[in-house]
Amino acid sequence: MSLSRSTPAQSPLQAALAALPALAQAIGEDAAQRESRRELPFDRFALFRESGLGVLRLPVEWGGLGGSLEDLFHVVTTLAAHESNVAHALRIHYDLTEQLVLSPRSTFNDTQIGRLREGAIFGGASTELGTSRPGEIGTRLTRDGEHYRVSGKKYYSTGTAFSDYARINVQDADDQNVSIVVPVSREGLQILDDWDGMGQRMTASGSLVLDNVQVFAHEVAARGYQTLAGRHGGALRQLHLVAVAAGIVRNILADARHYVTHYGRPVLHSPAPSAREDGFVQQVVGDLAAHSLAIDALVQQNARTLDRSADAIRRGADDAEALVLEGALATAKTQLVVSKLALYAGERLFEIGGASVTGRAHNFDRHWRNLRTIFNHNPLLHKARVVGDYELNGVTTHLTEGRVF
Repeated sequence: MSLSRSTPAQSPLQAALAALPALAQAIGEDAAQRESRRELPFDRFALFRESGLGVLRLPVEWGGLGGSLEDLFHVVTTLAAHESNVAHALRIHYDLTEQLVLSPRSTFNDTQIGRLREGAIFGGASTELGTSRPGEIGTRLTRDGEHYRVSGKKYYSTGTAFSDYARINVQDADDQNVSIVVPVSREGLQILDDWDGMGQRMTASGSLVLDNVQVFAHEVAARGYQTLAGRHGGALRQLHLVAVAAGIVRNILADARHYVTHYGRPVLHSPAPSAREDGFVQQVVGDLAAHSLAIDALVQQNARTLDRSADAIRRGADDAEALVLEGALATAKTQLVVSKLALYAGERLFEIGGASVTGRAHNFDRHWRNLRTIFNHNPLLHKARVVGDYELNGVTTHLTEGRVF
């Protein structure tokens, strides 16, 4: 007689993560061709909404899945391995969620938590074009009775076109840094698809126009870059970009395998009967596989570091300050190394074949374009200098200001 063991029921988190590979594959269907046609992935975001992964980081007792940051960046990388635009466009959503998890409860924060539980997606914008330096904000709230009005134009409104609410950084009447969270359907708010970067073309990273938009008093909150949660968030936003890059490199490897298997031919002077048996092609694909493995390992290790700092902040631990600094350093170092490995992979891909591999039908150049665009978000040379200044002199200025440097 055989006895069968009952399988424990999966938790909602386990179920969502188990469904992730199928979700990522569905989101990534026809991605290369859609990129060529510049079709924004509204229908792919509909699939993401249905997954429940929008509340991945919310604690279970708040109605979320209770996932770790290691879980989060696993999700980001897996999605990016099939459709990097969708993974990238979730950056503001997960940044806002992290701030809610690590900040004191308030009426403002509880409102956003409730919206997350109801399935809302958050986008937003901070940067403005035409200022003397990036990060300077000229858009200001003006009093309108008990509430406010705001007019201005933002850029890099990544993901906002696919979102329900927008978190927008502005100045109040006293020149203080504040954030507003308003529905994207609010009268006077317009999202333009005018992002003209060569890569990440479908992230909806263009302009957000505010034309005398009403802002209610309860929709305004102070920005806290220099709090521990704010500083942790700066590292999290950077690792999100690196995780997207890790997914792109996985996609490069998958495209290399598919091309060699289905389209590749050995070069004229090769003794191999097929491309997949050509020693030089095998070497290239092996090189790509090794680079992808190394990048994934760095992202995973970095995510665990940020998990420790997030846990320390939530507990109010005595070592929270040191762990947040460790997270900033780890993320900067990870980004410096991954940028080199990933961009190399984007260029190395073309060694698997001859001129045919550059055909527009394959659209393989999107990988390098996407990676180069991601790693241009913040100056890598400055990042290396900051790390070096810390290693040599113990200087933490840009590591502790809470801004993305």
